[in-house]
Amino acid sequence: MRVENLARAAMKGFIAPLLFLCLCIPSAQTIAGAQEGQSAPPSATLAQGEHEVRLHGAEAPPSATAGQAQESPAKPRPLSFQERADIFMARKSYEDAVDYYYRALKQANFDDAMVWNKLGIAYQQLQNYHAARKAYNQALRHQKDYTEPLNNIGTTYFMQNKYGKSIKYYLKALKLNPNSASYHLNLGTSYFHMKNYKESVEEYRAALNLDPNIFAARSAFGTTVEARGTDPEYYFYLGKVFASLGRAEDAVRSLRRALEDGFKDRKRILNDPDFMKISQSPAYVELMNSPPVGIKD
Repeated sequence: MRVENLARAAMKGFIAPLLFLCLCIPSAQTIAGAQEGQSAPPSATLAQGEHEVRLHGAEAPPSATAGQAQESPAKPRPLSFQERADIFMARKSYEDAVDYYYRALKQANFDDAMVWNKLGIAYQQLQNYHAARKAYNQALRHQKDYTEPLNNIGTTYFMQNKYGKSIKYYLKALKLNPNSASYHLNLGTSYFHMKNYKESVEEYRAALNLDPNIFAARSAFGTTVEARGTDPEYYFYLGKVFASLGRAEDAVRSLRRALEDGFKDRKRILNDPDFMKISQSPAYVELMNSPPVGIKD
């Protein structure tokens, strides 16, 4: 009996700790899991929430965006009358441009010299030179030292073949702004049409010294309007100017245009002192050896 009692006591002592371990291990795992869940940084959840919002296009839940300011997209600014008119000018819708420049002027109590100048250019593109000059003169009334309208008045007269009057306004513009390549170009072109070739070459040279790219393609819809010549003699003299400045490629390009448009005085080219300066240029030699055939209308 004593042995049995000892055995029973030993079994109780073994089973009790075993039962304690079996009960405590799951509880410990549960606590550890809870502690792991509590140790997860809040940013991990927020990042996941943000990813879902971006992916699905839904609004972030309040818990994910708490304390964060919501930014609404800025509304686009409506175009002003002047900006709309500028767009119509770019589209060559000149009548619409006139309408919106006038609205812009009315909004500014007709006291904006720059818009008056732009209105004049719009009228000029419609070949309404009288209305264009009235607008340019309004620009000058509001800003007496504004040279663009002076130049542009000159160009309206140039377009009407009134070269003497155009020269008068180009000279006024140059007196106020002698460093404008465009004004020198326009003055030179008017001199050319009056057959004042020496003065024309001098003005073209001045224009090129101020802006080497003045004869490149340019828009006529800015604030300054340029006059251009179109006949073979014009391109002959333009070639002379380039040659006098040592710009052989530009000189040859202009001379080729003169020949294509019907310039036939080959001897005059060969004996010209300015073209002699580029006589060794390969492009010039090639042009003289193989001149282009004149293009007929």
